[in-house]
Amino acid sequence: MINETVVTLQGWLGADPQLREAGGAVVASFRVASTPRRFRRSTNEWVDGSTQWYTVNAWRALGEHCGSSLHRGDPVIVHGRLNAHTYVNKAGQEVTSFEVEADAVGHDLTRGVTRFARAPRAGEGAAGEPAATPAEATPTTDNAVDAEGAAA
Repeated sequence: MINETVVTLQGWLGADPQLREAGGAVVASFRVASTPRRFRRSTNEWVDGSTQWYTVNAWRALGEHCGSSLHRGDPVIVHGRLNAHTYVNKAGQEVTSFEVEADAVGHDLTRGVTRFARAPRAGEGAAGEPAATPAEATPTTDNAVDAEGAAA
């Protein structure tokens, strides 16, 4: 769309996604914390900036997949449209919150590995499960580590 702000976020899930139905469609909502990190030459060290929290909404199949795939603490990358909402909180202060309507969500593979399972199409596979592909049937390494750092 024209004049929309499109962003790509890299961060960590603050909680498991919450699924709900809105307008007849499934939507997953979750919060992502993104903390910038900068190298300070004067002290020769890395310094964390202020953490910014974003609410992410993923609709339809993407929302269902987020609900099945993502968990609190997972490193993620989110791509979508940014919206800002301003309101007055209980203390009478004006607050701006940021929401991203996600177009794509995935685990951040700079932080670990993950396994992909193709979602079945209508009428595909026994009991709704797709058949294993050769890549799923044969591990590519004996010492794989999942996205949480545990040995697979």
